[in-house]
Amino acid sequence: MGETPVTVEISEGPAIVAGYEYRLQVEANSPAFPEGCTLAAQLRARVSDATVIATLTTENGGLVRKSDTVVEIVIAPEAGAGLSAGSVVLDMVRTDLVPPRHLQFTLEIPVVRPVTRGL
Repeated sequence: MGETPVTVEISEGPAIVAGYEYRLQVEANSPAFPEGCTLAAQLRARVSDATVIATLTTENGGLVRKSDTVVEIVIAPEAGAGLSAGSVVLDMVRTDLVPPRHLQFTLEIPVVRPVTRGL
């Protein structure tokens, strides 16, 4: 069974505004998110950081399967409240497979601190 080649595309997307809900839909060029799949992602300040800022999963609502090719990343306000201006990184793993399968992409998402916060 052959693997589908991975293509890389760099796209501009919205920044995380620290302390506010963040949503971003990611679209694959092949059916990477079949019905019933489970996914996990760890949000970190840098790839090399040991500290996990937030763990996003299909179980906790941080990753929402929209279709076979689209998943939505949802970062709750409390998970992003302490973020500093700069950026964060995450990747994604299919956890319903044995062994779990890395989906071979990494996102770097800019983070901005809002003027209006703590409401």
